[in-house]
Amino acid sequence: MNNRQSFAQVDVGSGDMEPKHCRHRRKLLLFLSMTVAMLCLTVFTFGSVMDCDPCDAAPLAPGASRSVRAAHTFRHRKQLWDESEVKNDYLENEESTEYVDSEEDILYSEERESSGENDVLATPKVSSSISGPSNKADKYTHHTENGTRKLPNVIIIGVKKGGTRALLEYIRLHPDVRGVGPETHFFDRHYNRGLDWYRNQMPPTLNGQFTIEKTPSYFITREVPRRIYDMSKHMKLMVVVRDPVTRAISDYAQTASKRKGLRTFEEMAFLSNSSGLVDTAWSAIKIGAYAKHLKRWLQYFPLSQICFISGENLIADPAAEMRKVQDFLGLKRIITEKHFYFNETKGFPCLMKAEGSGNPHCLGKTKGRTHPHIKARVIERLREFYRPFNMRFYQMSGHNFHWP
Repeated sequence: MNNRQSFAQVDVGSGDMEPKHCRHRRKLLLFLSMTVAMLCLTVFTFGSVMDCDPCDAAPLAPGASRSVRAAHTFRHRKQLWDESEVKNDYLENEESTEYVDSEEDILYSEERESSGENDVLATPKVSSSISGPSNKADKYTHHTENGTRKLPNVIIIGVKKGGTRALLEYIRLHPDVRGVGPETHFFDRHYNRGLDWYRNQMPPTLNGQFTIEKTPSYFITREVPRRIYDMSKHMKLMVVVRDPVTRAISDYAQTASKRKGLRTFEEMAFLSNSSGLVDTAWSAIKIGAYAKHLKRWLQYFPLSQICFISGENLIADPAAEMRKVQDFLGLKRIITEKHFYFNETKGFPCLMKAEGSGNPHCLGKTKGRTHPHIKARVIERLREFYRPFNMRFYQMSGHNFHWP
């Protein structure tokens, strides 16, 4: 009887005389393994989707189903925002009127000629190499009669049309800050000239004074965070940001003032009028995805070394923003409300007196341009596009700028 029971529990068809309970156990293990594999695949796929840049469902032509619309939007955004596809227009076309703030530098150069400050831009000795220790500030110094030219310890890295010129002019009111006027573009255009060249672009400073420069293109240039870190891992960084929709319109207004016959803002902002898909390849749109650019900077610098300034508050309440900046730099609060007055004509705050002068000073004529009229539906569509990027930027920076 025992022998019958024993043979009855054997799977004769298996060929290896495997007991049934072992076969069932093997099937169960196989099933569990496949289940775990499928679960891992699902998690990996979902994680990849969540890790991509924020996507919003852009409307396609009428009649497109929701599934087709979602798939089309995802493929479009994934392709355009792939990290390997992001290019820096500053590097590819230095003469691009969309990027080069030539008016600003020309106006500042004229001011320098009249004030006799051109010694700051004396012809430098070009360094043959920029490799070496991670912090080269002590090595690259140059003594002059008015002080010592040093590598900057504060850099305004962006963003274009955010208010970087205003921030530089305001902070230079402080006696413990010296800044170079023209944008040096060292880390994105002239890196091969070496740190000795870069240092010679800086104004002479005394012991205890900060040296500051500003080049807004740094914020969006992929190679710059590492290059600045290689120079000084203790660098203090400042970023002026504003509502990305308003910033894009201001960017367009600057370009339109230089280029006749330019297409309308709406034509440049969207791939086509019928699809409603935002053209993320257009530089004016790309800059406003602040979270994407900030992600690269946070790989090298902690938030404690980055100061985020509101471009809107820099206009509405410049003294309050400058208090924040002075605290960030560890400076005495010298720049206050008494340094500003609001110019009704320009619609911007001006300085009661400029650096090295007792006369009132407003920013150049290129600041405060009249923006073109943009349809409400266009603005709302762009706000929907930027909203997930803004939310992520708020989380990453630790600041809520309350953009619409």
